[in-house]
Order: sequence, then C-alpha cells, then structure tokens
Amino acid sequence: MSKSTVLTLVGSLRADSHNKKLAEAIQLNAPENVDVQIHGSLGNIPFYNEDIDVEGQVPAEAAALRAAAADADTILLVTPEHNGTMPASLKNAIDWLSRPFGAGALSGKPTAVVGTAFGQFGGVWAQDEARKAAGIAGAKVLEDVKLAVPGSMIRFAELHPKDDAEVVEQIKGIFEPLTAVQDEEAAA
Repeated sequence: MSKSTVLTLVGSLRADSHNKKLAEAIQLNAPENVDVQIHGSLGNIPFYNEDIDVEGQVPAEAAALRAAAADADTILLVTPEHNGTMPASLKNAIDWLSRPFGAGALSGKPTAVVGTAFGQFGGVWAQDEARKAAGIAGAKVLEDVKLAVPGSMIRFAELHPKDDAEVVEQIKGIFEPLTAVQDEEAAA
C-alpha cells in the first residue's frame, strides 16, 4: 500500500508559532502509511491578484504551493485565530489554490482544519472560517476532523505539543477520518 500524502499549511508566520509546533506534532504522530509534509512559510506568497495570476508568470512561491497541493492526497490547514478569524496568510493560500476557477488545486481535494489558539475555545471560529473558505474554493471539507486546542500561550509556553499526552491522543484521532477518505476514493 502506498503512502498517503497530507500537505499541511500553517497559517501562523511566527518563528515560534504554537500552530507550527502543532503541525510538527501531527507530522511526528502520523501513522506509517501517512506522509505529512509541512509547506514552507505562507508569508512568502504574494497576495492573490488576478493580474499576476497569468499562465507562465505565476509567482514562484504561488506556483510551488499549487504544485504541492496538486500532488497531495489531502490538505490539512493548521490555523491560529486572529481577531476571531483565520490569518490573512492562510486565506491568501486558499485564494491561490482556488484558481483557476473550478479547476484549482483545492477542487475536490479532501481538506481538514485544526489548530490552537490562546482563547478558551482553541480557535474554533478561525477553523470554521477556514472550512467555509476552503469549501467555497471547491475543497471536499472533512467536517468530522476536529482538533481545537485552547490556551496555547500558557499550555505550550514550556511544553511542545508533541510532549503533551492529551494533544497527542487527539492528534492520533484525526488520522482515521483523513485516511478513510483516501480508502473510499481508492475503492470507488
């Protein structure tokens, strides 16, 4: 059986991001048949502008994102919460992946959203907004994949998510629905 590839996009641009650490913990706890790839910083991708989205002239960072998403079996968005919604960097990545309209790299692609935030609900508003945007962009949103870790500033001040037993157990729970969609598509 071949490995399933999960392209992971982290919405936070901070070097010491708790969401980046959460993505690393997800990568470390992936089953053997799942290859979790964390994409480089979304901060290097220019804001989406149809004037620069011209075949043969797409900025290299945006083209690399599109190629990585097209090659992946599943997309995993890992988002903090900025003012009750997802950060601009993640929304921008979704915008680039939504084009060309109807045939973007997200079109029909199984996509899940998880994250951690300082608030008591772990960024669920941002996750809901990311699910909404990805769905409108054409992704097949996996609504049953949920992981919202609250209190990130305190919880992960001195502890990496990979060393938090409760978080690790929750991480292990996201892989079944992530890989189930692969199995369904392979059987079809």
